[in-house]
Amino acid sequence: MARPREFDEASVLEAAVGCFWARGFEATSVRELADAMGITGASLYNAFGDKRALYRRALDHYVEASFSARVQRVQSLPPRDALAAFFADIVERSLADRQRKGCMIINSALEVAPHDAEFQQVVAGVLAHIEAFFLRCVAAGQQAGTITATQPAQDLARLLLSVLMGVRVMARTRPERELLEGMVRPALALLEPQGSCQPKPLPGARRPRPQQA
Repeated sequence: MARPREFDEASVLEAAVGCFWARGFEATSVRELADAMGITGASLYNAFGDKRALYRRALDHYVEASFSARVQRVQSLPPRDALAAFFADIVERSLADRQRKGCMIINSALEVAPHDAEFQQVVAGVLAHIEAFFLRCVAAGQQAGTITATQPAQDLARLLLSVLMGVRVMARTRPERELLEGMVRPALALLEPQGSCQPKPLPGARRPRPQQA
């Protein structure tokens, strides 16, 4: 009869996420993972398989705790406000990242996906879900007249995805509020319907200072 696990799976997965997120897949050893997770190497292999399998589980856990949770927080807002709140949260999360870990999904896209067909599909699937969220918001906003219809919804969704990735990458080297908000503002301004007033700033964002003459 198999022995029951003597650890909380969610807690040890969170610890694994912290290791992989901070160091990446290749630089993280099984010993480091086991120490951070508070379990033995044997328990790690018995519960999760090898390091690669654990990385897949950790990546899934990260997506559920970050992107999925963020969408749940904003999805009840009007489409244009939901997008603004989504990016405001991204900026704040990036600025609070003292270790400059960035986004684990984008890190995986750069480190693991180019050399691993399975993870290429995993990362592509996550990015497709993010793009689908943007597309739902844009399409709903266009139907309501709060988002411009001068560009196809699919194109605007892909633009927002590229801005998201750019912000998360840039924040690893230059985590500066004015820089990151300055990357987001023009994209959100492009969503404004024709004839609307000046675009609203990001929720909770500081207004940009006027340029000195």
